[in-house]
Amino acid sequence: MAKLKVTQVKSGIDRPENQKRTLVALGLRKMHATVEVEATPQILGMVRTVSHLVKVEEVK
Repeated sequence: MAKLKVTQVKSGIDRPENQKRTLVALGLRKMHATVEVEATPQILGMVRTVSHLVKVEEVK
């Protein structure tokens, strides 16, 4: 599986509860925090939910 590098670039404040919980589930708790995750269908769906709050890069 490919890996993704997900970085939070916008705040979760004043966002719907499902978007806040998705950020936490991805492991993003602070601004500019970065996590590496496997590119599974579940993770890709989570990233799509908060795509306007994060920056995604593919790790080779």
